[in-house]
Amino acid sequence: MATAAPPNAQIGDNVRRVGIVFAGGPAPAANAVISAAAISFLEDGREVVGFFHGYSNLLHYHPMSHRLLPDRDYRIFTLEDVHGLRNQRGIRIGTARANPGAGVTCPADLLDPERTAPLLNVYKGLVDLDIDALISIGGDDTLKTANLLHAFQQHLPEDARRVRIVHVPKTIDNDYHGIDFTFGFFTAVDVMAKEVENLRADAQSTGSWFIVETMGRKAGWLSYGVAIAGEAHLVIAGEDIDDSLTLAESGPDGARRLDLQKLADRIVDMMLTRERRHDKHSGVVVLAEGLAEMLPDSELEGVPRDAHGHISLGRIDLGKLVAQLVADRYQARTGRKKKVNGLQLGYESRCAPPHAFDVMLGSQLGIGAYRALVEEGLDAHMVSVSGQLDLHYVPFRQLIDPDSLRTQVRLIERNSDFHRLARFLETRSDAVGSWGPGRRREG
Repeated sequence: MATAAPPNAQIGDNVRRVGIVFAGGPAPAANAVISAAAISFLEDGREVVGFFHGYSNLLHYHPMSHRLLPDRDYRIFTLEDVHGLRNQRGIRIGTARANPGAGVTCPADLLDPERTAPLLNVYKGLVDLDIDALISIGGDDTLKTANLLHAFQQHLPEDARRVRIVHVPKTIDNDYHGIDFTFGFFTAVDVMAKEVENLRADAQSTGSWFIVETMGRKAGWLSYGVAIAGEAHLVIAGEDIDDSLTLAESGPDGARRLDLQKLADRIVDMMLTRERRHDKHSGVVVLAEGLAEMLPDSELEGVPRDAHGHISLGRIDLGKLVAQLVADRYQARTGRKKKVNGLQLGYESRCAPPHAFDVMLGSQLGIGAYRALVEEGLDAHMVSVSGQLDLHYVPFRQLIDPDSLRTQVRLIERNSDFHRLARFLETRSDAVGSWGPGRRREG
C-alpha cells in the first residue's frame, strides 16, 4: 500500500534542488547529518548539492572568473554517495572557516554594497547553480552567517530569487541556545575522558600531576563532561571565574582578567588537600581552553585570530603555561618539587568514530532539515530536538541579537544540577560533609 504524503508536502514543492554547506571545526557524526538530509531529499525525487570546504568556494564565486565546477567545488549527490555514510569519520564534503559575513557587524551594514559583497557572491553562486534552499551546518558563527545570508536577501528587489535557509547546530562545545545537546558532544567527551583516565593511571604510577586543557572556547560543557566522565580531581571553566581568581584591574574592554597566580594557588590548594586528607600525591586537573581568552592583554599580545576574530587558543597552550606555574607554586609553598605536566586535548576527538547517540541525534537533525523545508515550508529556522529526539524548529530571530547580529553562548548555570555534579565529584579543599551526601572514596 502506498504511503500517504505528509499533509503539508505541497508547501515545499518549490524546493527542488538543495545545497548543503558544513562550516567551522569538524564534529563526530557530521556525516550522519549530511547523509540523512541528502537521502531524505533524494528519495523524494529532489536534487542535493554538497559544497566542498564550507563557504570557501562560494565566497569567491564570480560569473566570469570563478564559476563553480562539479567535483571541484561541489558534488551533486547520488544515493551511492551517501548510503552507509552515517558512521564514517570526518566530513564527506569537508569544512573551512571562511566567513562571508565578516564585514557585517550591525543591521545598517546590510545596506553597504562593499560590506555585503561576499554575501552577494555566495547568493549569486547559489542562484547560478539553481539552488532553492540551503542547509547550513555549523557552530554559532555559522548560524550568524546563515542569518546574515537570509537578512541580506530581504534587501534584494522584490522580484529577486530567494534561497531559503535552515540551520543545523553543530559544536562539540555544546554551548548552543535552542537545543539541549549538539551532535558530536558525547563522542568528544567520551574520547577525551578516556584520555584523562589514562593520564590518571600515569599520574598515579609516577606520582605526578597533569593539567589538561580541553576545547571549549566560551562555555564549560566539554571540560565539565570530560572531568566528570574521566574522574578528574578538579575542573575549572569560564563559568567558575569569580573575584577570587581575577586581577583587581579590568582590561580595556571592561572585562575582568584571569589572575594566573591565583589559579595556580587554587590548584595547589587542591593538591595539598589530597595529600593531607587522603595521602594521594597525584591526579588530573581539567581546564577549559576558553580561560585563555580571559588572560591579561600582555599574555595575548601577538596571538593570531581567525576569520571570525577569535584568538587562536591552540597557540597559547594554556595547559603547559599553568602546569609550570603550578609546579613553581607547589615548590614555593612546600619546599618540595613536584612534576606537573601540561597538555592539550581536543583535536583528536573531532573526527573520532561517532558515539551511537550522536549518530542518532545527527540523523534526526538531518531529517529535520528536510522536514523543515519540505513539510513545514520554513525559512530562517534552526532545526532542534528535545525529549526523545522530537523535532522542532527555532526561528533565527530567537537566537540572534537584532542589534549586534550575534548569537548568544549558552553557559553552564552556576549552582545548576550539572554544575553541582562536577563540584561534588572533584576533590574539594573544604570539609567533605559540607558539599556532598556523605563521605566518598577518593581515586
